[in-house]
Amino acid sequence: MSQITLFDDGSEHIDIDLPDGVLRYWPSLIPPLEASRMQALLQSQVAWEQSEITIAGQRRKIPRLNAWYGEPGADYSYSGRLFRALPWLPELAELKQLVERITGAAFNSALVNLYRDGQDSVDWHSDDEPELGRNPVIASISLGAVRRFQIKHKMRRDLPLQTLELGHGSLLLMAGEFQYYWRHRLPKMKGLSEPRVNITFRQVTNSEKPLPVIA
Repeated sequence: MSQITLFDDGSEHIDIDLPDGVLRYWPSLIPPLEASRMQALLQSQVAWEQSEITIAGQRRKIPRLNAWYGEPGADYSYSGRLFRALPWLPELAELKQLVERITGAAFNSALVNLYRDGQDSVDWHSDDEPELGRNPVIASISLGAVRRFQIKHKMRRDLPLQTLELGHGSLLLMAGEFQYYWRHRLPKMKGLSEPRVNITFRQVTNSEKPLPVIA
């Protein structure tokens, strides 16, 4: 298996200044040619599905394609749906090793999403499911079209909505109390026709209960 090459050995990152959590961004972790190679491999090899989840008591298909990979037993529940972990693809295992080396965190699973164009999206949410434990560390790799990542605080109305452009080959790390205090989304983008593959690496555990969700 080939090793992914990096810009500056992954040392160039930006700490996003915000209260109540850690948000760190590597804008150019993987060089464009390497990132494009990885995107093409994943688009062709991932076992994509369009999952149905329960929202307000109704079953709806999510506006994107997705798949769940991980270690044996690293299963994940979301909106009334249990995702059984598929065995790691070599490309995903390679990316996992890279992200663990850069962030110093350990991961046993990954949610892979394919946003086929600007009409695919994910609405406001926090990654605070019980399987993720208290204050989860989540590392998000972006491959393909640049998309807007937006965050808003759950309690402090004085803090404005913030937007970060997630570029091709970038890495975003969410840690500390970020999932407890903040929500995030990837909104629709009118006129965008290019796809984006997103891999969010997680550590599934049942050893801790998360802090309660604030409405």
